[in-house]
Amino acid sequence: MTVDEWDDCAGLSGSPLIERSAIGHALNPKAVARRFAREQQRTYQELRLIVVHLGSGITVSAHRDGRIVDQSTPEEGPFGPDRTGWLPARQLIQRCFSGESNEKQLDRMVFGEGGLYACLGTRDLREVEQRIDSGDAQAEAVYQAMIYQIAKETGAMAAVLEGRMDAVLLTGGMAHSQRLAEHLRSYIDWIAPITVYPGEDALQALAEGVFRVLNGEEQAKIFHPVKSNTGHRKRLIVHGLD
Repeated sequence: MTVDEWDDCAGLSGSPLIERSAIGHALNPKAVARRFAREQQRTYQELRLIVVHLGSGITVSAHRDGRIVDQSTPEEGPFGPDRTGWLPARQLIQRCFSGESNEKQLDRMVFGEGGLYACLGTRDLREVEQRIDSGDAQAEAVYQAMIYQIAKETGAMAAVLEGRMDAVLLTGGMAHSQRLAEHLRSYIDWIAPITVYPGEDALQALAEGVFRVLNGEEQAKIFHPVKSNTGHRKRLIVHGLD
């Protein structure tokens, strides 16, 4: 499940032929953001947060006024267990026209067979850490590069929020790794206080949304696809409270 709540400027790329799409993790990041707000006895809408979802795909999102105003998507940002994240555009173009891979193979290369899997042959972070402990220098280098890229994207979202954040929240399956969390903390603890919520539960997040409507905390939303003010980017305009 995903939702487009971006500021208009976030959707523009450097080409009118290609738009950025608000495709990324939304349920778990919003759930932990609300959880953090409850623990702080504040509302989600008044907080400015960066949520780093560390799953098979990695989504780093900026939350402001109760919206995800920008985020890395599965096609962008840091590489993860099986996704490449950003790739140099000209090298990718050359790969597309090399004749060595068809469209389906290229799609799998960037989404499903990239990241840790492409570099180390495993999607399992625990195995990577075990290999590091056994002295595997390649596993160490790839592991550190992934953390480095996650940190860079977190810094980018700090810029989106104009350097004013209440917290950085780490969540998702890979957040169970204390080693990864501490390495990442060494890069980003200057941004804002860090809280870790390991794991994810999308079904619980959906259920909590239903209960907020039933309890009168929110109104049910109706989504209408329309064009944005820029005249070309299709958005979902939401009626109801968030």
